[in-house]
Amino acid sequence: MSESTAKNASHLLAWYEAMGVDEAIGETPVDRFAAPAAPSSSEFSAEEPKRAAEAAPDARVRPPKAARTSAPAASASAPPLAEIGTLADLEKAVAAFDGCALKRTAKNTCFSRGNDKAKVMLIGEAPGRDEDLQGKPFVGRAGRLLDKMLATIGLDESAVYITNTIYWRPPGNRTPTAEEIGACAPFLARQIELLDPLVIVLLGGAAAKSVLDTTEGIMRLRGKWKLYNAKGRDIPTLATLHPAYLLRTPDAKRLAWRDLLMLKARLEELAQ
Repeated sequence: MSESTAKNASHLLAWYEAMGVDEAIGETPVDRFAAPAAPSSSEFSAEEPKRAAEAAPDARVRPPKAARTSAPAASASAPPLAEIGTLADLEKAVAAFDGCALKRTAKNTCFSRGNDKAKVMLIGEAPGRDEDLQGKPFVGRAGRLLDKMLATIGLDESAVYITNTIYWRPPGNRTPTAEEIGACAPFLARQIELLDPLVIVLLGGAAAKSVLDTTEGIMRLRGKWKLYNAKGRDIPTLATLHPAYLLRTPDAKRLAWRDLLMLKARLEELAQ
C-alpha cells in the first residue's frame, strides 16, 4: 500500500469513528462502484411482468399506522417498570434493554449525571460523542456551558439531576427518530417518577416536544411554565434553549438567561 493510500484510509477510518461506525456488518467488503452484470434478455422478459404487477397500485391495501410505544420489559427476567423502586435498579433495566437499535452502535449507556436526590431535573435530547465515550449526559462543550449557566443561579451538579430523552448516541449525532424516543419514553417516565423532582427543565425543542407531547416549537414553548403529570402530581416544567444551540447562536443566550431567572424565582418560591 502506498503512503498516500494509507493516509487516505486512515482519514476514512477517522471519519467512520466520528460518525459512530464501530463494526463491520459483512464478512467481506463490497465494491459498490463495480458495475453490476447486465441481465440477459430472457431474465429481463421474465422479470418485467412480475415487476409491473408489484408496482401496480391496489386500492384495497393501506399502509399500517404506527403503533404507540407501550412500556417495554428490559429483559425476559426483568420486573415491570412499575415494580422498579430505585433509580439504580432502573439504570440496570435500561442497560439490559435491547429494544432500541441505537444501543448496538453506541459505546456506552448514558443514564444520568448529578444527584439522584436532587429536586431539579434537566432533560436533554440525546448523548453526543463525548457523552458516548464517558457514559454520562452533558459532559462535552454543551455540558460545560450548561454547568456555567446553572452556576449563575447558584446550582451545581450536586443540586441537579441530568438525563436525556434517549440513552444512546445516534450515529453521527443525527436527530433521534420518533421510534427511538418512543422506545425510551417509558423508562424516562419512570425515571421522573422515581426522582420526584420539584421542577423539570427541558433543554431544547426535541426534549420539550417529547415530554410535553406537543408539536409546538421551542421558541413558542420556552419561557412558559407548563405542567407534567407524574402519578397524579403536576410538576412545574420549563422549556429553554439547548446549550448546543446557544454555542451556535450566542445572541440567544439572553433568552436563556431570562429562562434561568424564571427557574431561580420558582425555586425560591418553592423553598418558602
